[in-house]
Amino acid sequence: MSRAVSISARRRYGLARVCRCWRISRATLHRHLLAANRTDALGRRRGPMGAMSDAELADRIRALLADSPFHGEGYRKLWARLRHAGVRTSPRRVLRVMRDHGLLAHQRVGSPRGPRAHDGTIITDRIDEMWGTDMTAVATGEGQAAVFIAVDHCSAECVGIHASARATRHEALEPIRQGVRQSFGAIGKDVAKGLKIRHDYGSQYMSRDFQREIAFLGAQSSPAFVRTPEGNGCAERFIRTLKENLLRVRRFDTIEELRQALLAFQRTCNVQWLIERHGYTTEPAIRRQKKGQKSRCSTCIDAAVTSFRMIFMATATKVSAIIFRNAI
Repeated sequence: MSRAVSISARRRYGLARVCRCWRISRATLHRHLLAANRTDALGRRRGPMGAMSDAELADRIRALLADSPFHGEGYRKLWARLRHAGVRTSPRRVLRVMRDHGLLAHQRVGSPRGPRAHDGTIITDRIDEMWGTDMTAVATGEGQAAVFIAVDHCSAECVGIHASARATRHEALEPIRQGVRQSFGAIGKDVAKGLKIRHDYGSQYMSRDFQREIAFLGAQSSPAFVRTPEGNGCAERFIRTLKENLLRVRRFDTIEELRQALLAFQRTCNVQWLIERHGYTTEPAIRRQKKGQKSRCSTCIDAAVTSFRMIFMATATKVSAIIFRNAI
């Protein structure tokens, strides 16, 4: 590199100067040159070959990526899907094979951040305990459209999604109404009592109509910290998934076409999207599991209350008999 002559300037430039202009380190440059000049198999590990070669494993991964309706799945979810398909291998090998064959999902390099204002957790232990809602925008043939979503913080299930030409407070309530109708059965006063709605300080969510509507439903407003989007991270993460798999890969001529595509994506994502923190299971399985735990807890509580009532009545009967005997 340092001995090469520039075609335009007819002079040599040092390696350090070239790397400084390219904003890369010399170690990175040497690693790419070594990989380009390497004649052996890409990333071949030492030791005996297993039951499946790296090339065959890469073909299986390509088939899974082609069949998947999503575009942003990483190596851990591909490893889980391989296990579901009967292919037993390690996550590190899946990462190495995907990296060597250029199959990893593209990730943007973020800017350095300061200390976080929110160091706790926003993940809940029960379903329908907290929902996160947020808004994004997308260009259509009819102009810019607003997309509103609502996500459960426990199961990561999309409970509501809506698209509209106007980003008003009334449109922002539509995903909440969809989720309440689906999870609580109907729209009515105090039907969603105990539910918290996590949102940012957008004008739609801080408006009087929005706050009155969720208060009528029995839900409680839970705004995130100011200038800390990680406080509403569940909704932000779902919007990122939505952009990577739908909004940035398709063109929509009308807002109605966008709305129908959003509803179809909601059904697909809720059924097939794997959640890592729940052992790579889907949202319906998580909801069934959490509802089973809730029903078992309710059964235990009812049994304890019944036992307490029986003991109390028996004790009261004995005390009444003693008082009656002493009175005679």
